[in-house]
Amino acid sequence: MKPPNLSGRSRKPPQNRSVVYDGLFSNRESITRRPSNASVTDRKSFDLRKWSPDSSSPSSTTSASSDRLSPIVRFILDAFRKNKDRWGPSVVLELNKLRRITPSIVSEVLKLENDAKIAAKFFHWVGKQKGYRHDFSAYNAFAYCLNRTGHFRAADQLPELMKSQGRVPSEKQFEILIRMHSDKKRGLRVYYVYEKMKKCGVKPRVFLYNRIMDALMKTENFDLALTVYDDFRQDGLVEESITFMILMKGLCKAGRMEEMLEILQRMRDNLCKPDVFAYTAMIRMLVSEGDIDAGLRVWDEMKWDRIEPDVVAYGTLAMGLCKEGRVERGYELFKEMKSKKVLIDREIYRVLIERFVADGKVMYACDLWKDLVNSGYIADLGIYNAVIRGLCNDKQVDKAYKLFQVAIKEELEPDFETLNPIMVGYVVTRRLDDFCNLLDQIVEYGYHVEDYLSQFFRYLCAEEERIPVALDMFDVLKTKDQGSVSVYNILMDVLHKIGEIQKSLSLFSEMKDYGFEPDSSSYSIAICCFVEKGEIQEACSCHNKVIEMSCVPSVSAYLSLARGLCQTGETDAAMMLVRECLRNVESGPMEFKYALRVIHACKESNVKKVIEVLDEMKLESLSPSEVIYCAIIFGMSKHGSIKAAKQVFAELKDLKYLTEANLVVYDKMLIEHIKKKTADFGSFRD
Repeated sequence: MKPPNLSGRSRKPPQNRSVVYDGLFSNRESITRRPSNASVTDRKSFDLRKWSPDSSSPSSTTSASSDRLSPIVRFILDAFRKNKDRWGPSVVLELNKLRRITPSIVSEVLKLENDAKIAAKFFHWVGKQKGYRHDFSAYNAFAYCLNRTGHFRAADQLPELMKSQGRVPSEKQFEILIRMHSDKKRGLRVYYVYEKMKKCGVKPRVFLYNRIMDALMKTENFDLALTVYDDFRQDGLVEESITFMILMKGLCKAGRMEEMLEILQRMRDNLCKPDVFAYTAMIRMLVSEGDIDAGLRVWDEMKWDRIEPDVVAYGTLAMGLCKEGRVERGYELFKEMKSKKVLIDREIYRVLIERFVADGKVMYACDLWKDLVNSGYIADLGIYNAVIRGLCNDKQVDKAYKLFQVAIKEELEPDFETLNPIMVGYVVTRRLDDFCNLLDQIVEYGYHVEDYLSQFFRYLCAEEERIPVALDMFDVLKTKDQGSVSVYNILMDVLHKIGEIQKSLSLFSEMKDYGFEPDSSSYSIAICCFVEKGEIQEACSCHNKVIEMSCVPSVSAYLSLARGLCQTGETDAAMMLVRECLRNVESGPMEFKYALRVIHACKESNVKKVIEVLDEMKLESLSPSEVIYCAIIFGMSKHGSIKAAKQVFAELKDLKYLTEANLVVYDKMLIEHIKKKTADFGSFRD
């Protein structure tokens, strides 16, 4: 070993030491090193304090230039934006300007980045930097980023990535993944992460076990949840009350009552029996699943535990019983609430009243309404509607009218459900004056009587035996100037459907006498009536009226008129109507669509293709009609030949689409159509 220098003279400084200027050792010199690559030069020349996102590329986003972010994070995000969120050498060149990136910066960037690919590239690039090592916050931020962008399967692989990089994943990392999957209701993914957690030797706490079982129960993976519960017990953990509740609610949802009662007994053995809120939650779950008997069983268990039910528990079970048609049992609970002086919610009154009305027990409903009012409640419109409907069904229209007056005094705005039973009651009993007085009263209150009348006649005419009464009522209204086009249309349509064609057309012609102008619906109904009477010319006139109004006839009017034109041999006009309908109506009739396909199949005089189209119609449960047969005549006369058309009709007869009589009719129509064409164009191809 070389002895130390004790002479007091300064030894020669090494050449790789930096020079300290203006100091005691200013005689030292250093060798100037040339930078190994351009990135070092960039780092020396780049000053982050002088960088501003406002002076960078115009592609900088608001989030990248937000003052809430650190300057380095703003710079990194801006580098991504400038390169259109594509990782490449230009991004790396920008990032190399930074001297050091910390895990906290990585976490902040990943919390904001919404492109999973560039986030993954950045995460792995940072991990390769000298002296850098990801911490748990960086891994967690990466997991959130992947899940946020829909790459949750990739997020599930982060525990393996952490192990490969020397970081042993803790319970927190698995909890993040489980919470992500739970929020999105991915139960099987929750169990997948749980299995991976066990393989890594991480034992969940009671809190995390509860979350796993809750997620599995809510996604109806009941057996997997019970498997996790078995692991819970094998780990020697002690159940909390929430643990039991998760299991019992899930088993109630699954309808596995015996297993639920076993868990309930285990809960009692642990000296933590359910409270009223827990029992109410189970009853609500069973009622929502429609298992009322199981709900009553849980109710009995609650009584056995001497838990006093509150208003929510009573209301949940009572309303569930009423909705299932067991109103007597629900009413018993109601009386039990009254005897215990439990505050009864107005919703319970409403459900009981509606159920009693539906069962025809109107007096019970009226008594409940009186009790509701005496209890200090104000009945809402739904309760009034139910009681009024029940009274009218019981033929107590006068009482219903008095109740309607009470509703008006309480400043409730009656709707059609309120007035319709009273109006029907007056009409059925032929009390037409009372009906008209009610309409006058509706006008005085400022309501739109025309809307009420339209709904009323539509409801009244739904039963065929009431149609004569509706017509008589309308005759009275016309004399009082209370008719309308919409009511005319309703009555015309009903008469047409029951075969009273002449009466329907009488109403159509009568409209103008009372100062009403028919609309497109009126003309559409008239088209169907005229076609059925065989007055095709009148039907065509109505069609033209609709077109002049810049409106479109109804689909039924198009179908009726097209078939009428085909029956009279007006093939060209019928096919023009088919095209017009498909052009004007978004979802035109399939019959018209197949007619165009038949015409297209006729272009090659191919009998087989035409038959294939008709076979396809049969598969769609559609029978060939006059329109289809006229399409064959039209298509073959225009694109094919008489011979091919006759072959098609002969084939249809063999396939029993046509009878012998119909074959003669359509052969004759074919000849007549060809004669018209020859008169117009001179000759035709045989």
